[in-house]
Amino acid sequence: MTIELYTFPTPNGRKPAIMLEEVGIPYKICKLDITKGEQFSSEFVAINPNGKIPAIIDRDTDTTVFESGTILIYLAEKTGKLLPNATIERLRVMEWLMFQMANVGPIFGQLAHFRRFAPEPIPYAIDRYEKETLRLFGVLDRQLAEREYLAGEYSIADISTYPWVAVYKNLNLPLDEYPNLKRWVKTLAQRPAVQRGMAILTPDFVSDYAQS
Repeated sequence: MTIELYTFPTPNGRKPAIMLEEVGIPYKICKLDITKGEQFSSEFVAINPNGKIPAIIDRDTDTTVFESGTILIYLAEKTGKLLPNATIERLRVMEWLMFQMANVGPIFGQLAHFRRFAPEPIPYAIDRYEKETLRLFGVLDRQLAEREYLAGEYSIADISTYPWVAVYKNLNLPLDEYPNLKRWVKTLAQRPAVQRGMAILTPDFVSDYAQS
């Protein structure tokens, strides 16, 4: 059982690495340097027509999968892990997975762009996306007030969301004001699989499952 993982060390790129480490599937790391536009090569566009990382090829079945949320669902269903079978419990996981895909990723990504990478400061854009990011922090904090993980049990919803929230220091965001979210971040940061997945394509990366 081998998965080819096409990725780069971004929040989206780390999600499937964490998942693969959690479920213990052997995988090959295929680095695509998005700073050099390698994701737009004809070879990769044949895997993901949108030319974005991450994507995988499951060599057991030669199945290609793109979009990080879809990859997490695919791997969960393949292994029977981190996504409940029961209808209501599965629905709750899918709600928070989609919450990340539709809200956390796009908004946090825009804040990062305008705060760190825009050629010149645009105060309106920074203010807009920072306010919305903090609103989403509040949503997550309230959800975590009475449960350890986003959907109750640890799941792909947590794996999907964590890499985005974990960059709060780089964005100068006040996590201390959200104690439940801060506790959740600390809890996930202590998981060995999360640590390995977050370190992918860095000198600190060591894994029993990955090859490059």
